[in-house]
Amino acid sequence: MVRSVWKGPFVDSHLIKKVQTHLKESKNKPIKTWSRRSTILPQFVGITFNVYNGKKFIPVLVSEEMVGQKLGEYSPTRTYYGHTADKKVKK
Repeated sequence: MVRSVWKGPFVDSHLIKKVQTHLKESKNKPIKTWSRRSTILPQFVGITFNVYNGKKFIPVLVSEEMVGQKLGEYSPTRTYYGHTADKKVKK
């Protein structure tokens, strides 16, 4: 379900604070976050986030095409190893 337009995009407040301090200091160090539910804003373009997927942090460099989507969309939580039936046939 889509969020109402009048509410605006959801971004965790602690993530906004981290981005504001990052922009003031202008460091190239990535921002570590567990907030997969936060929406990517235009202020985030050019910043690298380390998004936690439940096991490790995955680096995500934000580009203009990502604005409006969630951070969690770019750090997959499940790894696909392929179908076991296909592997048996090849042998």
